[in-house]
Amino acid sequence: MHKALREVLGGHVQQKGSLVDADKTRFDFSHNAPMTPLQIREVEARVNAEIFANAATAAQIMGFDDAVKNGAMALFGEKYGETVRVLSIGSSKELCGGTHVKATGDIGLFKIVSEGGIAAGVRRIEAVTGEGAIHTVHEQEQVIKFLIEMGYYPSFLFGRKN
Repeated sequence: MHKALREVLGGHVQQKGSLVDADKTRFDFSHNAPMTPLQIREVEARVNAEIFANAATAAQIMGFDDAVKNGAMALFGEKYGETVRVLSIGSSKELCGGTHVKATGDIGLFKIVSEGGIAAGVRRIEAVTGEGAIHTVHEQEQVIKFLIEMGYYPSFLFGRKN
């Protein structure tokens, strides 16, 4: 997601924090404006393209300077030791100490559920993956069906106004 955000929003984007668990992910990053729906959709598309490629992941221990020279991105101003763990996942390479999947396809579908500001110049994305993402899409589908049954035809779906 970090790589996709930098590609869509610009090279100024830097991770400021994150949480990943079995049910959700939270990713805080530097950016000075709300993301547009189109930007959110583009980030989702880029992340899902990496997932669907089902590339194997790899982790290796190396010196910090070598890691950076080899293209690994150091995250949110953390202090790193002399040796670091470099995670290659899809086309992304970052310094990371977390536990990860064996292949990107293990993640399943990726769906952003919210994006908002949490501090001056810091935004937060919350997303779900796998079965959680499928459940979220089904819930959204039910809301749209209900709105249509109530006579509301969202212009973003049908290109016309109510």
